[in-house]
Amino acid sequence: MERNIYLSNTDMEEAVARYLERLDPAISRVKKEAVDIREARGRVTAAPIIAKLSSPNHNAAAMDGIMVISDRTFSANETNPIVLNRGIDFEYINTGHLIVDPYDSVIMIEDIVALNPEQIRIMVQAAPWQHIRPIGEDIVAGEMILPENHLIRPMDIGAVLSGGVTEVLVYERIRVGILPTGNEITDNYESLAKGKIFDTNSWTFQAIVEELGGIAERISPVEDDYETLKKAISALAERNHIVIINAGSSAGSKDYTAQLVADLGELVLHGIAIKPGKPTILGMIGEKAVIGVPGYPGSAFLVFEEIVNPVIRALQRVATEKPTLARAIVSRRIVSTLKYREYIRVKLGMVGDKLIATPLNRGAGVTMALVKADGILVIPKNSEGYEAGEEAPVELVNDMAVIEKTIVSIGSHDLIMDHIGSILTRKGQTLSSAHVGSMGGIMAMKRGEAHIAPIHLLDEETGEYNQTYLEKYLAREEVALVKGVRREQGFMVACGNPKNIIRVEDLKRSDVIFVNRQKGSGTRILTDYLLKKNEIKSDEIRGYDRDMTTHMAVAAAVESGTADVGIGVASAARAMGLDFITIGFEEYDFVIPEKYMETDGIKSFLQVLRSQEFEQILKELGGYGM
Repeated sequence: MERNIYLSNTDMEEAVARYLERLDPAISRVKKEAVDIREARGRVTAAPIIAKLSSPNHNAAAMDGIMVISDRTFSANETNPIVLNRGIDFEYINTGHLIVDPYDSVIMIEDIVALNPEQIRIMVQAAPWQHIRPIGEDIVAGEMILPENHLIRPMDIGAVLSGGVTEVLVYERIRVGILPTGNEITDNYESLAKGKIFDTNSWTFQAIVEELGGIAERISPVEDDYETLKKAISALAERNHIVIINAGSSAGSKDYTAQLVADLGELVLHGIAIKPGKPTILGMIGEKAVIGVPGYPGSAFLVFEEIVNPVIRALQRVATEKPTLARAIVSRRIVSTLKYREYIRVKLGMVGDKLIATPLNRGAGVTMALVKADGILVIPKNSEGYEAGEEAPVELVNDMAVIEKTIVSIGSHDLIMDHIGSILTRKGQTLSSAHVGSMGGIMAMKRGEAHIAPIHLLDEETGEYNQTYLEKYLAREEVALVKGVRREQGFMVACGNPKNIIRVEDLKRSDVIFVNRQKGSGTRILTDYLLKKNEIKSDEIRGYDRDMTTHMAVAAAVESGTADVGIGVASAARAMGLDFITIGFEEYDFVIPEKYMETDGIKSFLQVLRSQEFEQILKELGGYGM
């Protein structure tokens, strides 16, 4: 057998890129399988996971104390304490327990004075629904818990189970065959004869594969014999997605790996411009990846980290992780108590040269913040928090390479943003959506803190959407208004519409409880426009001051019976099984700075927006038009 010569001296980045491109067919053919979520840690989702149930699925006390009828407490104050009777005016309740009719509020135990077992005195009034975790506070039935191509972590399992889902579709685990070679290699660790070397590399490789979530098939060392090696390599390639051949990749007379790969399949590349690790071999046997790793431990470990690791992750659809610290601009004001050191989970994304941190839900019962977080922002004790636009230190829990590819969307909420984000993961992009309302999106755009601001803002004078607001608030900014979707807005009511709510005037009926959207949202502006048009004052509507940050949260309030009606989009009503009375269609569009229009992220976003797949999603959701 003649000595080998290196076929190339390729730069690392080019070598990995070329090889991963060559592996595209293999990546697309990785099989999918249904598994129990309780056994799915480390697996990668092959489809979005949609909640079947809301969490919590009942209105629950957020504090230990008493549940009361709020209307009966309004006269209570320090100069006018009132006495409540157990079983009539109040009942004791513990954190997490069910709120039952007719009670609609909770007073903390420290705010009551027990007079006897059946009577208490209060000096504070209770607002409706205070200290109560409403149905769907954490997860709302019909919303996406996890997107596809998501690596399932322990906290994800809890979130998925909270959403009533036990079986999920995942990609099969990547199988890696590990073949140590060399006459001098032994796996007899009881003694070591002269001229022999313990096989340590293959056990290291096995541990890394398993840590990455793969299945390792390590076999005992194979001697340097062409036919024996050929048989072993062929067998491993038959059973695994990847074959790692350790040693035999150099230019020695018995270094057969390159020739074997060429004979059995395709030698893609031999020789990479790194030291140590130059003799690395990249090849294919059919659609199976075959990688020849140098024998010296230093070289072997470097090549495994820099080449094998990305290959396994590519087949698993998992991004590389490099935890680090960073400083980020806070996109929204965060208020904290002076008494505690507080940990805020945040979504991160690069907008220009700014790392933007968007705070996630801080509720004690919330698991979705754990699922979605890219980082943790720590507010020290004796600090009141951070103002919007301030810089703060962030501990990353997601890879900066992923964060840098994150498209930051700040503005109006809609279910379609989750679906767009899920599709974008296939393109190597992540979408971070902060639901702060249309006007919040306009202000974020003005501060240069977002790539996209979804808006649906009605001009009361012209009846048109969005353009007037750009001219008023962003006249000095170079932004584009990208047409998005037409969506149906209307009244979301319980199935069968038991209160027969059909007109705006019905909102002021004494038997109707309304649930609103937050100030600055396009839906809130539409609501106020309708009230003004029909000469209805906000204080005539029961529940006007109770607001939610998403359409799904409004729908959940109606579905749970804590409200009779809310204004929102048809898709949210449909997702929650509610009836829907159409008010009309509106324009849900996207404000995008001109300077980002040609970036990879925005181009990918626009491709998804105009795709047939997205059009099909709109049809399935219902209530949309292009």
